[in-house]
Amino acid sequence: MLNWLEHTSYAEWVNQSWGWPLALTIHAFGTATVVGLTFIIGLRLFGLFRTIPYTSMNKLLPFIWFAAACQIISGVTLWLTKPGQYLADGMFEAKFTLLIIALVVTWHFQRTMKQEAASWEANGAVSSRGRKLVSATCLLWAAVTIGGRLTAYLGSLYLG
Repeated sequence: MLNWLEHTSYAEWVNQSWGWPLALTIHAFGTATVVGLTFIIGLRLFGLFRTIPYTSMNKLLPFIWFAAACQIISGVTLWLTKPGQYLADGMFEAKFTLLIIALVVTWHFQRTMKQEAASWEANGAVSSRGRKLVSATCLLWAAVTIGGRLTAYLGSLYLG
């Protein structure tokens, strides 16, 4: 099955044309957007950027999910070019596991932010639950990013 995936016309197009750099660029922009906006929200919840109301940060959430979708679609595209190689790489498995956990924790955090942002605004303080979830979200996305870079670099060392 993995061999078949690697030899689909789509995977071959990605490998033999500008598909690889395009997918890699979309993946990088998706990562930068998810991590960047998540960290901006995190920094706000920890007291920086005080002029930004907590409630207005909810407007950033659709951009985070759009960028995450871009990451997933481009990541699957990159994975299809050598699925056997990626699945044999323990770092890829760790990154993929962290990605799933990061998506779930991000969803919980954003749900909490939507529910509690108005009370944070009224009280002038973020709940401990909000701080814990945003901390976990930021750490997980940083780990996903590092795992992605290590997948690319360590995989090329072993196979290169």
